Amino acid sequence: MLTDREIIETLEMLKNEHLDVRTVTLGISLTTCASHDLDRLRHNIRVRITHLSKNLVDVCDRVGQKYGIPVVNKRIAVSPIAIVGAPFKSDNLVEIAKTLNDVATEVHVDFIGGFSALVEKGTATGDRALIEAIPQALAETERVCASINVASTKAGINMDAVLLMGRIIKEAAELTADRDGIGCAKLCVFANIPQDIPFMAGAYLGIGEPDAVINVGVSGPGVVKKAVDRALAADPNLDLGRLSEIIKKTAYRVTRVGELIGREVAENLRIRFGVVDLSLAPTPNVGDSVGEIFQSLGLTNIGVPGSTAALALLNDAVKKGGAFASSHVGGLSGAFIPVSEDLNIAQAAADGYLGIEKLEAMTSVCSVGLDMVAIPGNTSEETIAGIIADEMAIGVCNRKTTACRLIPVPGKSAGQKAYFGGLLGKATIIPVKNAEKRDRFLKLGGLIPAPIQSLTN
Repeated sequence: MLTDREIIETLEMLKNEHLDVRTVTLGISLTTCASHDLDRLRHNIRVRITHLSKNLVDVCDRVGQKYGIPVVNKRIAVSPIAIVGAPFKSDNLVEIAKTLNDVATEVHVDFIGGFSALVEKGTATGDRALIEAIPQALAETERVCASINVASTKAGINMDAVLLMGRIIKEAAELTADRDGIGCAKLCVFANIPQDIPFMAGAYLGIGEPDAVINVGVSGPGVVKKAVDRALAADPNLDLGRLSEIIKKTAYRVTRVGELIGREVAENLRIRFGVVDLSLAPTPNVGDSVGEIFQSLGLTNIGVPGSTAALALLNDAVKKGGAFASSHVGGLSGAFIPVSEDLNIAQAAADGYLGIEKLEAMTSVCSVGLDMVAIPGNTSEETIAGIIADEMAIGVCNRKTTACRLIPVPGKSAGQKAYFGGLLGKATIIPVKNAEKRDRFLKLGGLIPAPIQSLTN
C-alpha cells in the first residue's frame, strides 16, 4: 500500500507532471487455438480473445477513475502467430492478422501485438511465412503490431533474417506510402526480446508465460523532469550522484502506482498479475519528454557530448528505483528515446543535434534502441539491414535488449518531415550514410556466432 506521504506526492504528479499508467496489456496464450483449418483457427482466436478481454477496457477505466490515475492505453499481446499459425502460408497469415485486428476493434483496445516470430538461430517454415506476410498485414490493419527477434546473446545474430527484415521494412513502407510509411511504425526488430513487454510495437506473450496475464507499463518522464528541476532549484550545487538518488526515489513512487493499478485490474478480471515495466516512455505532448530531462540535467540538447553519460545515469536510476519498489519488474524497464514520439527529441533531430550515429551510441545504454527513426525513402534494404545488424550487435555483446523501429519514408529525403499522427507523432527524416549502396557484407548471410559472454553456465 502507498503511505500518506506517497499519496500526497502522487496527487501532485497527477495534477502537474503528466503521471499516468501508460498501458495495461493483457497477455493471452493462443496455443490452445491451434488448428490445421484456417477458419477454425480464426474462430478459436476470436472466441478466446473476446472471452478474456471483453471487460478489459471497462475495468481499466473503472480502476483508473477510482484512484484518479488514468490508464491511457489498453492493449492485448498474444502468443507468436508464427507458432500458432505455423501450418499456413503468408496469405493465410494475413487473414489471421485481420482477425486479430477485428477482435481488437470489437473489444476497444488500442493495439494488439504478437504478429511475431523468434528467429535468432534459424528461420522455420512458419516463421518465414509470417515474415513475408508482415508488409501486407500491417498495411491492411490498423491495430496489429509485429515484432521479430533476430538475435540473442545465447544464439548470436541470424544475418539471413536481418537481411530479410531489411527487405520487409522497405515493402511495409511502400505499401503505406500514402501515410509516410506508417506500417513500419508497427514493426520492431529485436535482439534479446523479453517475453513480457507491455509496450507496443514489441509486445507479445512469450511461450514461458501463463495462459493469461496482466502486464503494466508505467511512464513519467514529466515526473522525473519536475523532480530534477525542484531539487536543483532548492540546491543548485547538487552533484550527479545526489541527482541520481532523486531520480531513483521518483521511479520508486511511479512504480508503486503502476503496480497498484495493475494488481487491481488483474484482481477484477480474475487474471494473474505479471510485471510492471517502468520505462520512461514519452509522448508528443509538451512536458512529457525524456529529452527535456537532459536539459534539466544541464545539457543544451539531447545529442550533445555528454548525452550518452546522462542517459546511462537516467536508465540506471530508473531501474534501481523500480527494482526497490516491486519484486515484479519486467519488460524493458528503462528510458526510451523514440525520435518521433518525443517532442524534444524530434526537435533535437531537426536541429542537427541527433544523427543516426549518436542515436546508435546512446542505444548502448538505453532500454530499447533505434526507435521511431525516420530515414530517407531511397535507403537500400542492405543499408537498413546494416543498421539493424549494428544495433543487434550492441544488444548481443552487452547482454541487453536492443531493437530497431526504422521508417524509410517513401518519396522523402533527409530534412523533410514525416507525419504519423497521434501517439506516433512526427519526425524530421535523418540522413543515412551510404543510404543507396548495396554492400556485399550483409549478403554473405549465415549466423554471426554468439559472443564469449554467452558462456555463462
